[in-house]
Amino acid sequence: MKKKEIKPDSEDFKNSTGQSYGTFAKYTSVAFQMMAIIAASAYIGFKIDQYYNHKVQYATAIACVLGVFLSIYQTIRQLKA
Repeated sequence: MKKKEIKPDSEDFKNSTGQSYGTFAKYTSVAFQMMAIIAASAYIGFKIDQYYNHKVQYATAIACVLGVFLSIYQTIRQLKA
C-alpha cells in the first residue's frame, strides 16, 4: 500500500472556501510582527525614561506611537508585495 504524498498546495490544505492555509499563515505572521514592533519600541521608550529618571513617561508614549506607525507602515508594505 502506497502512502499518499502531502503537498502544501494540495486539496488537503484548503479550507471550505477554497483558500489555502498559506494566506492564513501570512496574515498571522503580520500580526505577530506588529506586536513585536510595538513591544520593542515601548521597551526602548521605557528604558529611556528609566535612564533619564522621568516622572512622566514621555519617551514611552512617543515610542509607542512611533511603533504603531512603523508597524502599520511595515504591514502595508508587506501586504502589497
